[in-house]
Amino acid sequence: MVLLILVIAAGFTLFPIYMAVLNSLKTDGEMLNHILALPTSLTFANYSDAYHKIDFLRSFWNTIMITLIGVTGIILFASMAGYKMSRTPGKLSQFFFAFFVLSSLIPFHSIMITLVKISKELHVQGSTYGLGLIYIGLGVALAIFLYHGFVKSIPRDLDEAAVMDGCGELRLFFVIIFPLLLPITATVAILNALWMWNDFLLPLLMLTDSDYYTLLISTNMLFGEYNNDWSAILASLVLTMLPIIVVYLLLQKYILSGIAEGAIKG
Repeated sequence: MVLLILVIAAGFTLFPIYMAVLNSLKTDGEMLNHILALPTSLTFANYSDAYHKIDFLRSFWNTIMITLIGVTGIILFASMAGYKMSRTPGKLSQFFFAFFVLSSLIPFHSIMITLVKISKELHVQGSTYGLGLIYIGLGVALAIFLYHGFVKSIPRDLDEAAVMDGCGELRLFFVIIFPLLLPITATVAILNALWMWNDFLLPLLMLTDSDYYTLLISTNMLFGEYNNDWSAILASLVLTMLPIIVVYLLLQKYILSGIAEGAIKG
């Protein structure tokens, strides 16, 4: 029974992807005639058309840069903060940890107008690095929660032995502790990369110059006021999701193990 429910749930999840791939290989006439029918012949010209219309290489590079800045910053700051708060007893440490955890529960829609105004004042709106910094601020809270719990699985004896050998605090963390955080680091990296790669609303609010558009924002530009180029749109969506699907399939084994260890021990 459980297996049947999981198969049905997987079918509902994969059906939109199947429809996008199926119709991206049709001509406009075929797609509008019968959206569920198989293509009479595979039309790969849609992908070439979408590649040029969204300026794929430029949009891909922008998306990569934003994701790299965001993920790297979240891993760096959250790992250090999670380690420090986990190893430091006291009410102040507990207060800061609770502050970060509770802040992750605030809906984005309730702060987005304020966020846009602040980004304008700080002159970070409209650039890839500015959007990457915003992602760091929004994503660091959940990452701290995961790191905080995972650090508890690392014996304190390692810290004490390193200190006795004259190891400084930064060296202790980066040389001894951080390599042991690989499972949860991979989890944090994958979850945040998936979020940033597939995010639409925040880039739409923050990116004002077409030279800095992400793949999804460039795809959105294919929607016209009176006419939509569905063949190019679907092909563009398939091109957009392929890289992150490949990354996910290669690293998926780290996700469940990292979340389980980080959340349970937290």
